[in-house]
Amino acid sequence: MSLASSSSTRRKTPEELKPPEERGTPTTGTPTTRTPTTVAPPASTEEPAAAAPIRPGRPRSQRAPVLPRVLRAALTGATKSVAIVALLLAWELAPRFGLVDRTFLPPFSEVAQAWWELVANGQLADNAQASLVRSFSGFGAAVVVSVPLGLLIGWYRPVADLLNPLLQVFLNTAALALLPVFVLLLGIGETSKISIVVYACAWPILFNTISAVRTVDPTLLRLAKSMNLSAPRLFQKVILPASVPTIFTGIRLAGAVSIVVLVAAEMIGAKAGLGYLINASQYNFAIPQMYAGIVTISVIGVAFNQLLVAVEKRLSSWRVPATS
Repeated sequence: MSLASSSSTRRKTPEELKPPEERGTPTTGTPTTRTPTTVAPPASTEEPAAAAPIRPGRPRSQRAPVLPRVLRAALTGATKSVAIVALLLAWELAPRFGLVDRTFLPPFSEVAQAWWELVANGQLADNAQASLVRSFSGFGAAVVVSVPLGLLIGWYRPVADLLNPLLQVFLNTAALALLPVFVLLLGIGETSKISIVVYACAWPILFNTISAVRTVDPTLLRLAKSMNLSAPRLFQKVILPASVPTIFTGIRLAGAVSIVVLVAAEMIGAKAGLGYLINASQYNFAIPQMYAGIVTISVIGVAFNQLLVAVEKRLSSWRVPATS
């Protein structure tokens, strides 16, 4: 048998029986025809530098450093309270250094001591409770009456044209100027005090509500009308949500007015309340107690305003915050 016939009839090795892509480096022997294939580059055994190992067991929210957030919150609180601290420090030092008469403006430490004595004997709690009941009753009644009336006047132009002259007359009449009228008509009891608070609180809420309805974005109204919304649904979905910020501006103004007007009313004819406490302390020349009552009114006003701000944020949480 010749060499050519022996080489053509020999058996193929296992390496030659493999597919072309699985064959290694060809050995010496009969060359075979191989189909050209695209060989993928070998996968790297090294992991990318960005793929750092994740430590299990800790939530993502806890990985942020806590100390910088605490320091930032403390710095924000200190910045907001620096003016109050400066005022109290000036109040404490001015009488002690003779800059003002200590008889009429005692140091803040003496006022704080008198405030604590009023808390201990229960006078402050009783008078504050009487004032808060009157103030919140009148304020709540004003909100219930003024908000629906403001929505009605702001939405229906004929109603606004009819009532606007009368509203302007009462708006420009000070509430305290009408206090003798309320006392003559309703007596010196609780009814006259709550009524004067209702009268004083109604106007800021009413006119801010009217302004809120009239300044709703016309584009929103056109879109709502294009979807054939009924009048109640239009009020619920468009008018009320868009009016919340302006309405609450009036409500916050009314909250401050309710306390100021009530204290003035309690100074004229009352047997309990913070206004009565301040007036009685002045007549008895208990000056530290008088300032303690004034400080209490200020603290109640700030706390009430912060409560209204929290309610406003709750009701307008759908709004997109403004970006600087």
